[in-house]
Amino acid sequence: MVLSEISIRRTITMPRTILTDEYWEKLLRLMLYTGRVYNKPEHRNTFEGILYRMRVGCPWRDLPEYFGDWSAIYRRFNLWSKKGIMTELFNSLKRLTDQEWEFIDGSIVKAHQHSAGALSGQKEAIGKSRGGNSTKIHMTVDSYGFPVEFMVTGGEINDCTAAPELIKKSPDAEYTVADKGYDSETVRETIRKKGSIPVIPRRSNSKIGNDDMDWCLYKYRHLVENLFARLKHYRAIATRYDKLERNYTSTIALACCLMWLPMWNG
Repeated sequence: MVLSEISIRRTITMPRTILTDEYWEKLLRLMLYTGRVYNKPEHRNTFEGILYRMRVGCPWRDLPEYFGDWSAIYRRFNLWSKKGIMTELFNSLKRLTDQEWEFIDGSIVKAHQHSAGALSGQKEAIGKSRGGNSTKIHMTVDSYGFPVEFMVTGGEINDCTAAPELIKKSPDAEYTVADKGYDSETVRETIRKKGSIPVIPRRSNSKIGNDDMDWCLYKYRHLVENLFARLKHYRAIATRYDKLERNYTSTIALACCLMWLPMWNG
């Protein structure tokens, strides 16, 4: 049989998606509240394409055709990132936080070789550490382990260096808990100025000691570590592929939104 006589049909299989109808309705309402996103019928597929890329860590060009044209999806993501839409969604949802306890920590993320060298001159938040190019996520979680604030820096930035800014941006809490990496009087003083009690163990060579430590509360510090474990289920977060800080920040904010979404009733 001649090849020209053969009818070749290209089937587009439906990839695994994330959003249920309920969750999409919630997200759509939140986006419309920002006043900078219009209700267009293709937005759900676009959003699913962004979430698919976040989950599997594939290049934008390799998005399944089911979601639409990859370049249109990337341009929409980039536009929403410029406008800070993902961050606004996260800020709206995190108002549900429990403000009794806060836990802070940082986690290193390996930056893929394709993430470096942005030509725009905009912030990248990529630094060199022992393992090569990397980024650090500094995170605050609440009493239930939900994210309430985060910031992104180069991987070489020490926890104590980033902590004062992170603490100032975080909601007020009765107690702020961190590990020995935050053993600094500057960090403790920043916490006290916000009316919070620092729960940070001192290093073994400290002359003051840990007689004032609330070890029972400190045991719950695993909540922030659990949060990082959940974030890194998404491969585009576990390994950084985005060239710009704002796009990587938007990806993290989007993952945080998915954690908060079941709690929001609109």
